[in-house]
Amino acid sequence: MRWNRFWILGLGTLFTCTFFIQAKNNPDSPKQDRPIKTIVIDAGHGGEDPGARGSYSTEKQVTLDVALKLGKILEENMPDVKVVYTRKSDRFDDVRRKAQIANDNKGELFVSIHCNSTSKIRKVTGYKTVYHKKGKKKVAVKQPIYAYYPSNAKGTETYIWATSKNNAKMESLKQNSVIVLDANSEETKQLMDDTDPETFILLNTLRNAYFDQSLRLSTLIEDEFTKVGRISRGARQRNEKGIWVLSATAMPSVLVELGFISNPEEEDYLNSDNGQQELANCIYKAIKRYREELDRFTNNRNTPPSTTKISTSKQHKNTTAIAKTTKTRDGKSGTPQNDTYCVQLLISDKLYKPGAPIFRELHGAINRTPIVMNKKKLHKYIWGHFKTDEQASSALRKARKLGFKDAFVTAC
Repeated sequence: MRWNRFWILGLGTLFTCTFFIQAKNNPDSPKQDRPIKTIVIDAGHGGEDPGARGSYSTEKQVTLDVALKLGKILEENMPDVKVVYTRKSDRFDDVRRKAQIANDNKGELFVSIHCNSTSKIRKVTGYKTVYHKKGKKKVAVKQPIYAYYPSNAKGTETYIWATSKNNAKMESLKQNSVIVLDANSEETKQLMDDTDPETFILLNTLRNAYFDQSLRLSTLIEDEFTKVGRISRGARQRNEKGIWVLSATAMPSVLVELGFISNPEEEDYLNSDNGQQELANCIYKAIKRYREELDRFTNNRNTPPSTTKISTSKQHKNTTAIAKTTKTRDGKSGTPQNDTYCVQLLISDKLYKPGAPIFRELHGAINRTPIVMNKKKLHKYIWGHFKTDEQASSALRKARKLGFKDAFVTAC
């Protein structure tokens, strides 16, 4: 039920936004394309950057082999999808170049493939006696003898960008707005006006939809890995070196850690043809499930939302009023008569009661929603219901001024 709500909200936003742009360019064309036409596959590292090292192999070799196998499966089973590779040989491109390849090819999905690694385990295997001079005397001291063993860490992980990188993701959407919104550059320049509050809300909503879609795909990938007996370490947010490319790509994006190349058992599996084929198949099946869910909701939206409109008054410029889909009390989806916005203030492990001092200077209701992230119970705090984008933007500025630095506008 929770994922149904996510698809309704996320896809409702995306299809409304894209329909607005396409309707302006092609007013007589009611046909909608399938939601995924281009998938970008990124084999991590390459060239002079070997990535993590095992006892006899490197990350760059394994990731390229799996990326090519995954691409072949996609090309054979999804002939209507264009598969783009950031590299097909042992070549180095920095992350900026990889993001550019993905954005220039108008990808609807970015999958980056990597291998994990941990340092060796140090164990005491015995002691030796050494002598140190202390004045004129020699003092015997026991000194430990260490041996180093490969780590036994194993399993898969799939990452999405951390919420602390939300601003970077939104900046990539703004810079690639011609690609994201499928509009010509002149119209997009008018639409992507930094001073326009509707533009800000549009980009915020797109970013939030991409975040939810990335999280959904990461969960599906880990689910497929567990089906073949792999140990899943979970779908997670990540804010570390090497994850920058996820926030720089203007599309849903995930980074898959196939296993620990530092573990001899895992290294053998990662380098075997059967292991690589199994990993590629798991990622393909997850993408297939993800695409089928997208298609299912697309088919339910083959008529344009009635609330989509273009504001033509001089006061509002060329902006879009976003139609949001919500759930009615009986659980069914519907489009509200009046658009409303909320401000997500924070996600925290702390339980704040209504009227808590942290919210004292905010007027209006603060709603708390329990969520689970990385197997940890957290609380999401949402402020108010605002009928116009001007009210929502004003509320967002106030929230950030009061210390809620990660606050953003979202659909209620």
